[in-house]
Amino acid sequence: MATIKGRLILMSFLQFFVWGAWLITIGNYWFGTKQWSGAEFGAIFSTLGISSIFMPAITGIIADKWIRAERLYGLLHILAGLALLYIPQVDNPTTFYWVIFGAMMCYMPTISLSNSVAYTILKNNEFDVVKVFPPIRVWGTIGFIAAMWFTNLTDNKASANMFYISSVAAFVLGLYSFTLPACHPQQSEKSQKSFAESLGLHAFSLFGNYKMALFLLFSMFLGAALQLTNMYGDVFLSEFGKNPLYADSIIVKKSTLVMSISQISETLFILAIPFFLKRFGIKQVMLISMIAWVLRFGLLAYGDPAGGLWMILMSCIVYGMAFDFFNISGSLFVETTTNPSIRSSAQGLFMMMSNGFGAFFGGLFSGMIIDKFFTHDGNRDWHGIWLSFAIYALIIAVLFAVLFKHKHEITDVEKVNH
Repeated sequence: MATIKGRLILMSFLQFFVWGAWLITIGNYWFGTKQWSGAEFGAIFSTLGISSIFMPAITGIIADKWIRAERLYGLLHILAGLALLYIPQVDNPTTFYWVIFGAMMCYMPTISLSNSVAYTILKNNEFDVVKVFPPIRVWGTIGFIAAMWFTNLTDNKASANMFYISSVAAFVLGLYSFTLPACHPQQSEKSQKSFAESLGLHAFSLFGNYKMALFLLFSMFLGAALQLTNMYGDVFLSEFGKNPLYADSIIVKKSTLVMSISQISETLFILAIPFFLKRFGIKQVMLISMIAWVLRFGLLAYGDPAGGLWMILMSCIVYGMAFDFFNISGSLFVETTTNPSIRSSAQGLFMMMSNGFGAFFGGLFSGMIIDKFFTHDGNRDWHGIWLSFAIYALIIAVLFAVLFKHKHEITDVEKVNH
């Protein structure tokens, strides 16, 4: 039994190690090593959103009907690894876009597939999934942090080697997954769903409900905010190196390690969510998340490696609240307000709006806006960039507080448990 949990911990660790090796540091490679433009960089991050919109549903159907989930999972990682392996050979942004798009088409669905594989193996071995899975999943965040540290400590935060590191991890995980216990297709002929139902398209009826439609719209806006720090956080810290006063500071040399405080904070704030939900309710917790995004961007706007160092560190700590409080409380809102018959599809719709459309529009438009309004002679006005993002998050928070009506009658945790 312990061996099963250990094997799934390794799977979870490698799953996010593959991503963490390049996601936060790719900006340094793009702007520093390649010196390509910001508008095109935004398009690169939009590939995460496009892939998240439809690929998880399609691969879910394949795993349900035709291919063992752990084998499909392994195959996708090997294909993603091949694309990542080729990236260092690319010498123009257009080709780079299509190669990274191919990699994300394979990688993004493995996030949900890894959950499916873990759930199936745990259930087949008679584990309590609710109790056992969270401690396994947290190793994914640890893997993400470990990859960030490894990339930085090996001086590869602006090097093409980050893609080789990610590729090797993807190959190892892909091959390793073929040794996992079998996860056979479980959909019987009697329970065949239509293609539209399998894609969760019937959940779009939720847009007919004003409160749910508003919630999903704000999910998209907050999903865009998440991409902004993934895209530009490490680049922002690294570019302090252009100033001789900061060139040798730890913020510049170990920027990825500093940014990893955000992920460490994320693991800690998860533990605080039950307390906040019981005390304030779902709406207030989501609103706290939006205010935290304002602080995240605002602190970065005024931070620097000297007198403003505490602002940069505090911004990283606040990130955990900004990220966790909306994603988890939002998931609970969907769980407690939708019909059980479409609840799984509704959760998929929530992720589609935040990680799909939100990531797509956030990546695309932020790159265009920064390139047009905040970049002059190759230099970015980071104070203006982060301040504009803070204003964006503040507008969302105010609109959410005014427009979104949700009465907190019983504790949300009790409601979910019930």
